[in-house]
Amino acid sequence: MEAIVPIGVAVVVLAFVLLILTRTVVIVKQATTAIVERLGRYQRTLNPGLSILVPMIDRVHKRIDMREQVASFPPQPVITEDNLVVSIDTVIYFQVTDSKSASYEIADFLLGIEQLTVTTLRNVIGSMDLEMALTSRDEINGQLRGVLDEATGKWGIRVNRVELKAIDPPSSVQESMEKQLKAERERRAAILIAEGQKQSAILTAEGAKQSAVLFAEGEAQAAVVRAEANARAEVIRAQAEATALSCVYAALHQASPTPAALAHRYLMALPEIAKGESSTIWVIPGELTAAAALLRDGLVRGSETS
Repeated sequence: MEAIVPIGVAVVVLAFVLLILTRTVVIVKQATTAIVERLGRYQRTLNPGLSILVPMIDRVHKRIDMREQVASFPPQPVITEDNLVVSIDTVIYFQVTDSKSASYEIADFLLGIEQLTVTTLRNVIGSMDLEMALTSRDEINGQLRGVLDEATGKWGIRVNRVELKAIDPPSSVQESMEKQLKAERERRAAILIAEGQKQSAILTAEGAKQSAVLFAEGEAQAAVVRAEANARAEVIRAQAEATALSCVYAALHQASPTPAALAHRYLMALPEIAKGESSTIWVIPGELTAAAALLRDGLVRGSETS
């Protein structure tokens, strides 16, 4: 019995020592801070690592995560300026910058951020119509972030980013919007088809015009070439006739024909001249009558001699 009493006392003493140690030695994890109170009042903020407290006097009031946190809030009904109820859910990215303010300036900073987001969102969306709200997400995000960051600054919290995950209008409005989008797409398709047909007609007309111009230019160039060829042919023919006449003249000059021989040649050429289809008027030179008279006189003298 006497041996059991010292063992019990030793166990009690050991338990008391362990309790004192657990209340004295505090280990704070990385990216976390601990608020220490002494006799119920704020005493200090513990940084990550090992810290020593005064047992039974100091105690850890709260541990706060200093990393950036993400809070997703459920959809909230919001009335737009044109009296339409839309459902909007948001995501807030925030970070605690002052552990003391986050612990003592507000009881629940996450709940405070949520309620402040809802009220600010209703004020911002209430000044916009549905179409503006659907197309102005960046503007809404910027206004929300500015208001939240200013309001939460005294809580030791910095709002880094605000995002609207979805803006859901009523089902009837969604159907109307889908019909409107479909009509707009059909209108744009019709405009594109008309523009294509217009461009095709313009290109076709331009092609026909260029083809006609090229054809006319080709015809003109061909006519010029034909005229030049005809002119060269006429020149060559005239030169040939002139050469032939020169040769005939030279031959006649060398032969020294008598007037009777010339008259005979005139008479022999008359039937050939008469064969022409366009020969309706004959012009008989005076030399031909004189030559014919000479030919007659020659024949008369020849008959008298015989």
